[in-house]
Amino acid sequence: MLLDFKTLCLVGGVLALLFAATTIGQRLKRQVDSGLNPALVEAFNLRIRAWWLMCTILAAAFFLGPASPVATTILFGLISFWALREFITLTPTRLGDHRTLFWVFIVFTPLQYLLVGLGTRVYGLFSVLIPVYAFLFIPARIALAGDYKRFLERTAKIQFGLMVCVYCLSYAPALLSLPIRDHAGVNPRLLFFFVLVVQLNDVLQFAWGKLLGKHVIAPEISPNRTWEGFFGGAASATLIGAALWWATPFEPWQAAAMSLVISVMGSCGGLTMSAIKRDRGVKDYGTLVAGHGGVLDRIDSICFAAPVFYHVTRFYFADV
Repeated sequence: MLLDFKTLCLVGGVLALLFAATTIGQRLKRQVDSGLNPALVEAFNLRIRAWWLMCTILAAAFFLGPASPVATTILFGLISFWALREFITLTPTRLGDHRTLFWVFIVFTPLQYLLVGLGTRVYGLFSVLIPVYAFLFIPARIALAGDYKRFLERTAKIQFGLMVCVYCLSYAPALLSLPIRDHAGVNPRLLFFFVLVVQLNDVLQFAWGKLLGKHVIAPEISPNRTWEGFFGGAASATLIGAALWWATPFEPWQAAAMSLVISVMGSCGGLTMSAIKRDRGVKDYGTLVAGHGGVLDRIDSICFAAPVFYHVTRFYFADV
């Protein structure tokens, strides 16, 4: 699957924007008398650093040419494994959970991505492996260990982590094998478009919240998430998504609608995962970027948006 000119333009444009943003961030950091809050400038630079890591890895997977679907699927599989590890270590497990966790990490996670890599011909299996078979297996295996203390809490935690970190995220690389009607070869751009819009929504929501934010959505969960940031970020990401319609199989209004849907879902994902962090009394899930969280902190919005984007695209635009 060689990259075409449109894909090269999309990836190259994002990398150019990252170069520009990095230059601006470094200049603001050196200008201590600019009047800007130093903490805000530092937060901006940390977000750009995280963006570099994510976009560079994804672009590198695309540039592997014919091996791109396999490499990208493996990449997302490793990210899922890492994110699930962060989620599980957030709360203590008991000895009776360890063999169940072995099945979760060593069997169900790789098997889910193996099925995703096989493409739409096994869609019926990869779409039910975790929400049906793993969902039933986990409580049964924990019960066999004979440890009933906090049984429901322990079971639910493992099930939720597997669903969000593995099952939901796996729908992102699944876009590469989706047969789009009358648009052969558009899949790499479609995946890049999806990740770009979701991540732009996060950044723009943060920016609008800092500029105009007054009404906090859930003060006890995330004091930095405001209604102004939510609507400003979603609207801005929607406009950018509409402007990038040429990189997708969508018409401009369809690209705008899809961008709005995944922006809203991404925001819901960020808020939901923040609620879990507050419940556990931690600031971040890990330390992927110093001072700016772990893998799950960076992909929480993608996890919530990926299955919705995949299924809407599959229903309206795919030959299945």
